Amino acid sequence: MTPADFSFRRIAVSAFAPSLLFGLGEGAILPVIPLRARDLGGSVAEAALVVTLIGVGSLLSNIPASLLTMHRGERWAIVAAAVWCALAIGLSAWTSQLAVFALGCFMVGISQAVFGLARQSYLTEAVPPEFRARAMSMLGGSMRVGLFIGPFIAAVAIHGYGLLGAFAVGVVALLVAAVVAARIPDLVAPPDERATEVATAPGAAPSLRSILRDHHRLFVTLGIGVLLVSAVRATRQVVIPLWADHLMLAPSLAALIYGVAGGVELLVFYPAGKVMDVRGRRWVAVPSMLVMGLPLLLMPLTTGAASLLLAACVIGFGNGIGSGMVMTLGADHSPRIGRAHFLGVWRLMSDIGASCGPALLSFVAATLSLGAGVAITGVIALAAAAQLAYWIPRAEATRRPLR
Repeated sequence: MTPADFSFRRIAVSAFAPSLLFGLGEGAILPVIPLRARDLGGSVAEAALVVTLIGVGSLLSNIPASLLTMHRGERWAIVAAAVWCALAIGLSAWTSQLAVFALGCFMVGISQAVFGLARQSYLTEAVPPEFRARAMSMLGGSMRVGLFIGPFIAAVAIHGYGLLGAFAVGVVALLVAAVVAARIPDLVAPPDERATEVATAPGAAPSLRSILRDHHRLFVTLGIGVLLVSAVRATRQVVIPLWADHLMLAPSLAALIYGVAGGVELLVFYPAGKVMDVRGRRWVAVPSMLVMGLPLLLMPLTTGAASLLLAACVIGFGNGIGSGMVMTLGADHSPRIGRAHFLGVWRLMSDIGASCGPALLSFVAATLSLGAGVAITGVIALAAAAQLAYWIPRAEATRRPLR
């Protein structure tokens, strides 16, 4: 499809509705997972471990997700991920055993990896490069919208049916996502690209090892920047409620501050994607990390709800303008043949950062102080900005031609 023929309206439902519904389903269950673990007899530490298993499942499944996507195609990988997640949520709601509940949460993490990689790969193919950043920003934004409204819908269900109501909302949302995804049109490569695929298949088709070999320089340069970005993003979700607790704010006020910051994120994702398409990736990637890093550095100086709210909103703005940034950079530098393998490694690096960021905060808070951990997170954000500023222009030179 040429840029002149492309329209977001034409692909809006098929491309973004499954992402919104997937986010809604996850948003409905994430707040109640620790509560459900406690109801099943788990301790506070065990409840926290169960939540961690979602991230572990995603981290371990990125490479298998690339294999599934390559062999079954993006559309059916998205459908399979949605159905798998619905089964996982149903298992978590049905069981009375904490171990089985933990397995269900691990399965949710697996579905995240498959769904995330397949939807990114699909949009990379379906959208012309001139619109790519906007598409990825809208993809990330639609997921965030779902995560934002999911807890509110779950709250209504919980009021009527207890905790299991939230899991029912999740199952329904995921099954609808699977139905919508099944109607996505299959991707058809242009004739010149099909000829290239035939010329390189089957023996010359890239393997995971060849992708690592051919793109190792990109992974250890721009990829490290992506890892740092993911570490900051994951940690900021923990920082705001922990610092609110440190200031002895009421839990309801802390939740309100977190929610307002999340609302700020939703306002800016599309304009940021347009800037990336028109002006270039650096114009958003670097400011995103700078805008997040400075308030994180200054957050230990906040003394009350008003100053924390201001810092949280600035962090939300920085995170919002970076919506889709990691996916866009991955799509930009992925090869046409072997794309799923490349994106699997790319998402693996992102998930490693997302896992290590909160762990580093926990370690520093335990050995020094929470304030020191928050400030170090700010330093990591500034380091990410420097890494991205240095390598994004140079990454274009290291990228191999799309095959």
